[in-house]
Amino acid sequence: MAEYERSRTMPALPEHVFDQAADVTQLDTWLPDRLHVDVDTPPAVTVHEDDSGRDLPALLRSERDQMRLEWGTRGQGSYAGWLQVAGIGSGASEVTVHLSFFEADHDPGERAVQEALDGSLRRLEDQVRMRVDNTAG
Repeated sequence: MAEYERSRTMPALPEHVFDQAADVTQLDTWLPDRLHVDVDTPPAVTVHEDDSGRDLPALLRSERDQMRLEWGTRGQGSYAGWLQVAGIGSGASEVTVHLSFFEADHDPGERAVQEALDGSLRRLEDQVRMRVDNTAG
């Protein structure tokens, strides 16, 4: 089993960050470029992987009271992950994303995962900034 985790500070209230991260209509704006999520009947979703061309049945759960998203594959248990938002004062938040790969053939390797996590957190921050700027102005 391989586990990876990255965090990023974002200049917005945790509620704003979580609302953006949990908006299922906006997931493709911050997820890794090669992944696309189609919402079936929540919490059921389908994840399309561009690299393999496969559609994987998955679950996505949103716990707003805990500022937490959790996801993973359905039926096969190949991977799971979570995103946690925490307020750190002064209107800022820290977002942590954690991935666990239970099967070696699903683990793309440390470098690829870390780059994907960093890119996703950067895109999420961009989306949060646009949302906060639009709300403020």
